[in-house]
Amino acid sequence: TEHPALSVSGTTLNYRELHDASARLAATLQADDSWKPGSMAAVFGYRSVAVYQGILGTLMAGGGYVPLNPNFPMERTRRMFIESEARVLIVGSEALDQLEPLLDSLPEPPLVLVPDGASAIPSNLPDSEAFLFGPRDFQEPSHWEPAKVSPEMNAYLLFTSGSTGTPKGVAISHANVTAFVESLLTLYPLTPDDRSSQCFELTFDASIVDMFLTWSSGASLHVPTKKMLMQPTRFILDSELTYWHSVPSIASFMKRFGALKPDTFPRLKWSLFGGEALHAELADAWQNAAPNSVLENLYGPTEVTVMCFHYRWDRERSFTASERGIVPIGQINPNMHYLVLDEAMNEVAPGETGELYISGPQVARGYWKDPQRTERSFIIPPGHDNIFYRTGDKVRRPLHDDHPMIYLGRMDNQVQIRGYRVEMGEIEAAARDLLGSPNIVALPWPSLADGTADGVELFLEGVSLSDQEIKTALASRLPEYMLPRGVHIMDSLPRNVHGKFDREALLQILEGRE
Repeated sequence: TEHPALSVSGTTLNYRELHDASARLAATLQADDSWKPGSMAAVFGYRSVAVYQGILGTLMAGGGYVPLNPNFPMERTRRMFIESEARVLIVGSEALDQLEPLLDSLPEPPLVLVPDGASAIPSNLPDSEAFLFGPRDFQEPSHWEPAKVSPEMNAYLLFTSGSTGTPKGVAISHANVTAFVESLLTLYPLTPDDRSSQCFELTFDASIVDMFLTWSSGASLHVPTKKMLMQPTRFILDSELTYWHSVPSIASFMKRFGALKPDTFPRLKWSLFGGEALHAELADAWQNAAPNSVLENLYGPTEVTVMCFHYRWDRERSFTASERGIVPIGQINPNMHYLVLDEAMNEVAPGETGELYISGPQVARGYWKDPQRTERSFIIPPGHDNIFYRTGDKVRRPLHDDHPMIYLGRMDNQVQIRGYRVEMGEIEAAARDLLGSPNIVALPWPSLADGTADGVELFLEGVSLSDQEIKTALASRLPEYMLPRGVHIMDSLPRNVHGKFDREALLQILEGRE
């Protein structure tokens, strides 16, 4: 219990301290008459003890958590909180300056818990019915009682980009998380001596891997500040990490600046990459820098609880196994199943290309309060009894069971930008709503065949605002990673013979300007 569990923002808590802090919050929730097992609590903060206390305390009280990021636009945060139907808001002191505008617009005042600073709570909150608790008002940890939780109750709710302009809520149950963590512990047997990174935002489902793999193993979790993330090499070395997990973009950034020199990270035992395609040259460069590390490429949609395929890098075979320089996604997790189907829902032959469908205990039940979207994506294919999630990802079915699955990109208008799933339709919908123009096209650019892109370019027809005015308007609705890098205002957007916007012609315009 005295072993370090969490290091964040200059504070280190051992397992006993983290347990007691979380139990205090859990007991405070349980003491409220409106709290019941299965209730949802939103956790609003950024890289602080309070957010981890909020997550663990909510789970210990039998609830599910909804992560909210203070770096997102307030309109997006407000929408996610309202749609989650959470009645509790756990706020880190780093987000207190956004508490007033958030509460001001909610249809019902929530119970607000501030674990790390009641003295900093704004005095001019708009609604006196928003009941506030600071740390002095919390229950003692001994008052916490383990909650009776059904496996089907929600453990967390995440919102991903939606093509209609509204973020999609994905609710992951305790059964989903349990099945996932059991796979993690088999694949990556950490020990209490291990020191893990936590680079992902809590609104990014990959954060689940680091938290629960680390704490289930008795290891310690190390969370870099935003400034430390800009110097990942120093963070790895100063924190004496043995486990690293990030999007490949961070490793690419390090490689570009010459940080992946041979034997730079001799202490690393595990190097995991996910969230976007991993390129073979980058994997090889990282393996040079971390020669004692097992390097794995992870794949999985949010709807299938973070990660369901894994591929272990092998210098002798992996370059040959990679297609177009992209590392395979490998083998499916234990107890999970897949199909590769053509457009007619027939299984393709080994070695052929099709869309990936996934079934098993990690698959969510559907989209939050959205039966129509659920029906389109969670289906029972002909000849099968189980529900499969339709990923929208193009893959090549392995020739043999011991061969890896090859990822070939997206089959739709979705891309990965810095590891986040982004629908061009959501950016277009936000721009149409804010600017009042129906003629808008968003394009990922520069984009690669692996389904990733560096950013977004926005084309608009007949809009009188300036580039900067458009970007400012969109910043009020969209998170930073979805904002267009370039805005192109045209008298008329090109159309094809069917009268639809000619996206290929717009791409040619971008290529001509490069």
